[in-house]
Amino acid sequence: MENSKNHGQDQVFKDEITKVSDFKFGTTVVNVFDDMVSRSVPYYNETQRMLAEIAADHAKEGSYVYDLGCSTGTTLIGIDALIPSDIKFIGIDESPEMIDKCHVKLKEAGFVRPYELTVGDLHQEKLPIANASVVILCLTLQFVRPLYRERLLRNIYEGLNPGGVLLLVEKVLAESSIFNRDFIKYYYNYKRRNHYSEMEISQKREALENVLIPYKLSENLLLLKEAGFADCETFFKWYNFSGMIAYKKS
Repeated sequence: MENSKNHGQDQVFKDEITKVSDFKFGTTVVNVFDDMVSRSVPYYNETQRMLAEIAADHAKEGSYVYDLGCSTGTTLIGIDALIPSDIKFIGIDESPEMIDKCHVKLKEAGFVRPYELTVGDLHQEKLPIANASVVILCLTLQFVRPLYRERLLRNIYEGLNPGGVLLLVEKVLAESSIFNRDFIKYYYNYKRRNHYSEMEISQKREALENVLIPYKLSENLLLLKEAGFADCETFFKWYNFSGMIAYKKS
């Protein structure tokens, strides 16, 4: 993860807000996003490392690797050194500010492989995905409105080459509601250890309430199977965060 001093410290919710608006990935968030996600997502660096090594095993020469909801490009940068240089990277994000930041970071990282960054809405009926050996949704599907999630996953399945994989990292709900309260408590304790105040935790929770809609792990796995992925596995789990891999049979 990049040094937060170079990209701004997350203080978006530090001061009291009279009326908290829905969370948006605009300029204010983009400028501190790398610090925000590293302090808000447990084992974020390790999850990124895992995504990179899994992607490296499945990326095929002459194909494309897609990062849907690519944000500032951290995932693309992480997998770059492990994947053959003739594989094209395609990053899509609905936030123009994120795409601008991603361009800057890829240039700073010395990218030489072919790549394309596009502003795109994951809710659109037919997202242009083709010749893909790896598709990544890292903390992205949770922001797609539930009504459109199955369609997006079917779109990804159709765009994957046989033998390709979808890598999905999500915030999730506990399978049993009796554990949700504890898992949320442990998660907020994590944020406190990373120096977020009670006000910051509360205001961000309110801002995300109608924007980030988590599913249970079992519900996500069912969605993947209904989209066509017969083989799915969980490769990471920490309380209310999980990583999944879905394979398209040859």
